[in-house]
Amino acid sequence: MSIRLIVGLGNPGPEYEQTRHNAGFWLVDNLAQDLGCNLARKTDFKALVGKVNISGEEIWLLEPQTFMNISGQSVAALARFYKINAEEILVVHDELDMMPGVAKLKKGGSSGGHNGLKSITASLGTQDYWRLRIGIGHPRTLNLSQGVADFVLHRPRKEEQPLINDAIADSVKIIPLLCEGKFSEATMQLHTAK
Repeated sequence: MSIRLIVGLGNPGPEYEQTRHNAGFWLVDNLAQDLGCNLARKTDFKALVGKVNISGEEIWLLEPQTFMNISGQSVAALARFYKINAEEILVVHDELDMMPGVAKLKKGGSSGGHNGLKSITASLGTQDYWRLRIGIGHPRTLNLSQGVADFVLHRPRKEEQPLINDAIADSVKIIPLLCEGKFSEATMQLHTAK
């Protein structure tokens, strides 16, 4: 089993483009750019979609253009159409419980309150998909008085953005391993990245 679909989570529209909640979009955008892929709007999937070749495999890239809390509609529609199993899906998302600069890979588990993951789990009918979590920090651990909803819908502070960018760059490097089904190796490489 290997990854066949990489989903970046975020909210559509220019007002959200640079916000923390769009970290999943940022990774997919970087990956698409590295591979010379232009994501195209596909109304059937309510998403921006692209197909790339990674490690000799055809891999779908998906950025739902619904809002975060119903992003599962896009994921499930594409997965059903191309007969992609839940365990062949990698969902890239922002993670409040990890500091900027940290990225972690895991399979399954709860949504941790993330509305995008809640929607995907409901739409797929299972939690058994891979997640690539990009740390954005939590307002409390970063000594900010903002509420969580406000925090995720704002830009990272200027000292946080380079750390998030580094975590995304480290994450992009392990994508070929995931597309080859080398999950242990990918996890080890990402979790020990400096």
